Amino acid sequence: MSTSARFDRGHTDDLMSFLAASPSPYHAVANAAERLEKAGFRQVAETDAWDGAAGGKFVLRGGAIIAWFVPEDAPPHTPFRIVGAHTDSPNLRVKPLPDTGSYGWRQIAVEIYGGTLLNTWLDRDLGLAGRITLRDGSNRLVNVDRALLRVPQLAVHLDRSANTDGLKLDRQRHMQPIWGLGRPEEGDLIRFVAEETGVEADDITGWDLMPHAIERPAYLGRDEELVAGPRMDNLLSVHAATAALAAVAGPGAGALPHIPVLAAFDHEENGSQSDTGADGPLLGTVLERSVLSRGGTYEDRARAFAGTVCLSSDTGHAVHPNYGDRHDPTHRPRPNGGPILKVNVNMRYATDGSGRAVFAAACERAGVPWQSFVSNNSMPCGTTIGPITAARHGIQTVDIGVAILSMHSARELCGADDPYMLANTLVAFLET
Repeated sequence: MSTSARFDRGHTDDLMSFLAASPSPYHAVANAAERLEKAGFRQVAETDAWDGAAGGKFVLRGGAIIAWFVPEDAPPHTPFRIVGAHTDSPNLRVKPLPDTGSYGWRQIAVEIYGGTLLNTWLDRDLGLAGRITLRDGSNRLVNVDRALLRVPQLAVHLDRSANTDGLKLDRQRHMQPIWGLGRPEEGDLIRFVAEETGVEADDITGWDLMPHAIERPAYLGRDEELVAGPRMDNLLSVHAATAALAAVAGPGAGALPHIPVLAAFDHEENGSQSDTGADGPLLGTVLERSVLSRGGTYEDRARAFAGTVCLSSDTGHAVHPNYGDRHDPTHRPRPNGGPILKVNVNMRYATDGSGRAVFAAACERAGVPWQSFVSNNSMPCGTTIGPITAARHGIQTVDIGVAILSMHSARELCGADDPYMLANTLVAFLET
């Protein structure tokens, strides 16, 4: 099955719709699942017995989704081709006792999630999204997608040094959003959420809620060569991987020599150590159950894992025009230059020489250019789910992604062509 011109600029249009519709990890996996169902996938429950039937299946757990497609007559030892990504982004999260305020202002108590750029959340119109858990244990998605909250910045007249000495924000005192006037009342926010979702407030016993910027993604620049939007790190990869899996496993798909997999985890931004994070057992359990449900043995599982390859797809740093010295002099990825191969010899990224060859072959087959990223030796290097996946499951892993600006901002920036070039590369990888 040819990969040429599979995705084009329409993919980027669809990405912007996906970003706008996915203000939380829970919305992101729900939207990914809906797209996979349209491609013929079906949800399976972890608490049920699994059959070994061919076809597409997926598991949802919180803000994570694992989806896979078993070709007809695939033996139990068939290796996997995995695209890994994460659904969470640095942001603000509502605290267990959210109702607060002072000096006649009603506010919402929030905690800082991940390494967010705090100043990018100032003076933005914010909605509220996430999930609530009801007394019967069921979950409901919440999305108040209108101007509800705001973290107001101090006027320059009251902070004359802000433009000279730099803005200094205390994570506790300065980041609590306002949402009205009056005295704070215990239970007020949850009563509001209950009204918005059509449930009784007394039925809400748990919540995972977070503000989100309501400004829509948009093309940017004279020639619309760029895209600005929220949560590109890393819903850009989740969207591309979902589209690629649906393309290779949907109606009319050809024979596949491997089992293609999407693994989108939560909690990457704070270390991946959760039951829905890459450092948990979720992926390994799903892959192993897939082997065993097809009549496999431990030997089959070992053979399958030994032949498995994972592309850990996450955003990376495009060269910044105002801070070029922060990048390695010979590794300066540019927007619309194609996906990037991320390398760090200290294994902050999992890529090695043989992994580079896998990625290069996929790009060549897709007809897509690619770039390399290495951190400046004087700068600390970030990390991804890649090294965790490689170490936890003993499978070859390669770190890749799309180069963006303003990483961890409430609104990030990428080249308008890079999303579909990544998706085409992922199709080529999953097919071969």
